[in-house]
Amino acid sequence: MNTANIEKYVAGKNEVSRLFGGKPLSLSNANDRKALAQSIDADLSPENLSCDGEAPASYVRKRYAHLCACAKELIKLDPSMAQYMYEFSA
Repeated sequence: MNTANIEKYVAGKNEVSRLFGGKPLSLSNANDRKALAQSIDADLSPENLSCDGEAPASYVRKRYAHLCACAKELIKLDPSMAQYMYEFSA
């Protein structure tokens, strides 16, 4: 299974977390997967996705595609994560 997008997303989150002394997230931990699902959901909100309307449309489309790919890969790893993402819940 291809997990390149979600792994890149986790690496980015861990990089920021490390700057603030936080603990790293892991795809092998259920609580971390839940936190990642909620983070993806928050990142997909219109305000965050478009940087409050300041981002160019090309950036928004690229970011949206990446976040959707991350969400789909996370759901393939753990189908129960869909419940934490509004756009992907059944």
